[in-house]
Amino acid sequence: MNWRLLYRWLVFLKPLLWLLLLTRPLEAAVELRVAVKKGVSSLQVGSSTPAVVKDARGRVVGQIAGMNSFISSAEKGSVAIGQWKSNRLWVEPTGDGVVWIGDGWYRGRVLLVPQGDTLTAINYVDLEEYLYSVVGAEAIPSWPLDALKAQAVAARTYALYKRNTAANKLFDLDNTVATQVYKGLNSEYTTTHQAVRETRGEVMTYNGQVILAVFHASSGGHTENVEDIWLSPLPYLRGVVDYDQTSPVFSWTKTVSPSLLREVVGDVGNIRALVPQKTTPRGRVITMTVVGDRGSRVVSGADLRKVLDLRSTLFRANVSDRGLEIYGRGFGHGLGLSQWGAQYLAANGINYRQILAHYYRNARLARIQPR
Repeated sequence: MNWRLLYRWLVFLKPLLWLLLLTRPLEAAVELRVAVKKGVSSLQVGSSTPAVVKDARGRVVGQIAGMNSFISSAEKGSVAIGQWKSNRLWVEPTGDGVVWIGDGWYRGRVLLVPQGDTLTAINYVDLEEYLYSVVGAEAIPSWPLDALKAQAVAARTYALYKRNTAANKLFDLDNTVATQVYKGLNSEYTTTHQAVRETRGEVMTYNGQVILAVFHASSGGHTENVEDIWLSPLPYLRGVVDYDQTSPVFSWTKTVSPSLLREVVGDVGNIRALVPQKTTPRGRVITMTVVGDRGSRVVSGADLRKVLDLRSTLFRANVSDRGLEIYGRGFGHGLGLSQWGAQYLAANGINYRQILAHYYRNARLARIQPR
């Protein structure tokens, strides 16, 4: 027996076993467009059940057998799957099938769009089914149910907000931390299905409109007012006491080489100090003065976080013989729902409605049918 081949098939089929155990919603609310792969040279696509291949006009041009796949590629404004070629191609599974995109199974269907000599794969997926995966990717599936339900409502609200305001004509969201992490069947669990089902259609609103329901892992003790981090004030993104003290990222330390700073400050000589120039009321770094023996430069906290690979901008730094010794708190931008705060509150008997009301001030929970 070829054990290596058997192992590959087990990895390939594992998410499908979950699919057999988990139920699908009875009705679809809205279809999201999620960019699963962007700017790739080629991509493997397939289906768990027989699938049809359609061109840009919706005409059936071919079929893919169940548990089969093809390599797709783009060239000069066209996309090809096997012998089929068009300026856009759809792969739509039949029945309760799921589609294979690159390296994982996804519910719904996929649209392949050429962009020059690269491909973008957009998963068209029902909102509630999308959330099965997002809740499992953004939170920890073993958390108390009310923490997962709070995450489901926040993620649903955020997805609808982005869908309503998306400037990109091709898709509403991608599958990264830039919007919401989405891994298809690989991050679905029985607990995430339950959290989504039991909050079906629930969103946070302000004046009858879905809010920008951003969230983060841990604030380090207190969330922020949105205008102190981004540009415009919003009545529902106000700083509140967080309950994330049991988070593994509540406080952290890191030592890095001062040479990393050259990417953003240039050559200021040997680094002598990092002095906060402007901070939020809660201490997050807006701008920092980097002092060297040849001069100094002011850089943004966001740039420092990126270059030094820090968990947040809530940090201070000392210069020692070991390098830059950084002491920080929290993980993420510190706005809206704190995921570890929600976990703590839920574990102590606070329900998801109360959790959401705490982190999204002046907003109300509503049940809507998106159009």
